[in-house]
Amino acid sequence: MAKLGQNSGIDEKRSNRKVDAFIKSLSTEQKMLIVLKAQLYGGSWEPMHKDLKNRLQGKPYIFKLANRINDDVERIEEMQKFEEKHEVDLADYIDSLE
Repeated sequence: MAKLGQNSGIDEKRSNRKVDAFIKSLSTEQKMLIVLKAQLYGGSWEPMHKDLKNRLQGKPYIFKLANRINDDVERIEEMQKFEEKHEVDLADYIDSLE
């Protein structure tokens, strides 16, 4: 019988492989959003997401990202879901914008 926590290392390796594969699949635009999240929004998607939505609605916003706001909103939602599912912060995996 396996000891409690014995498989946690295996599960962590599988999760890391998924994160690494996801990071490799990201576009330059997605990586830029992760960097901005970390540097301008305290590591949180919510204020960035709110900024983009406010900009679309003509409300005050903090940061001008780009002209492709709808695309960025979709990218944020996709990456936010991935972070929640895998309990990671993608900013920890982005070294540069390559």
